[in-house]
Amino acid sequence: MLNRRTVVVGIGALALARTPARAQPKTEITMSRQPGILYMPLHIIEKHNLLEKHAASLGLAGTTVKWVAFSGGGPQQDALISGNVDIINTGTGNLLLLWDRTRGGVKGVVASSALPLQLISREARIKSLTDYKEDDRIAVPTVKVSTQAILLQMAASKLFGPDQWAKFDPLTVQLGHPDAFIAMKNDSHEIKNHFAAPPYDYYELTQIPETHVVTNSADIIGGPLTQGQFITTTKFADANPKIIQALRAAAEEAKQIIERDIAAGVEAYRAVNNDKTPADVLIALLSRPGMSEWNLYPQGTMKFAAHLHKVGTLKTMPASWKDYYLPILHDLPGN
Repeated sequence: MLNRRTVVVGIGALALARTPARAQPKTEITMSRQPGILYMPLHIIEKHNLLEKHAASLGLAGTTVKWVAFSGGGPQQDALISGNVDIINTGTGNLLLLWDRTRGGVKGVVASSALPLQLISREARIKSLTDYKEDDRIAVPTVKVSTQAILLQMAASKLFGPDQWAKFDPLTVQLGHPDAFIAMKNDSHEIKNHFAAPPYDYYELTQIPETHVVTNSADIIGGPLTQGQFITTTKFADANPKIIQALRAAAEEAKQIIERDIAAGVEAYRAVNNDKTPADVLIALLSRPGMSEWNLYPQGTMKFAAHLHKVGTLKTMPASWKDYYLPILHDLPGN
């Protein structure tokens, strides 16, 4: 059954697919921002005006960026399709579905992080995915299409057979990470499980009694998985090629800042998110295994595509990751 959001996205997708690109370069760029240290490269770009800086170096003096906050991928998809936002940053599942439904009218620009996600539970009886029952609830950013929701589908296929890929779907509840964290702290709330992104997994493990890790993205997919990437419409990219160049350069500089001076990156994150967590705590969080994956190229995304195509969610199977990423990134390795 089609819901209202499916219809809206479908109509927008067809419009993107059928409308020829028009050369209308913009001087004010609207970009999305999400909370969480997973998105630290975005926060550095915003705090230090890196997109404006690199746009100016390419001859686009006077370019400004308006940042719009979102708590999950679903609303970002709607904002991009409707034209209310020019560039978003969200997970691999959202990218693939938008690329498919717009017939290539939406593509990735540059990846920003592949930090591990962790499924956290405060139920002592839940030690593995096989312990979940039909009345359990798992918070994910967006049901069915978020990275976390799709990871649960992939895990279900491995555990229970390919035809059981949707086994965990009825257990998922849509909540942004900050709201899920609040729910997890509430003893009387139905949410006792959260497929969390950093730093919320760390907060839950250190602040909520009896919480523990059930599984993580690396275990499910067998390696790093890109969690955040900049995404735009090909119409916008064609009309604003220098902005696309500037975005890649800004992402490269943000990565360099993180690698050269993690404290500076953390301060940018804290300032943009108004996070009062002490900097040394956040630096310790980022010292954990797998927490230094800030590569600009996509990782693990074709495995996602193969799953989505197998279950019929993705109608077109890409030949490679370059099908759903703009040429600006094709000189880098990816998978």
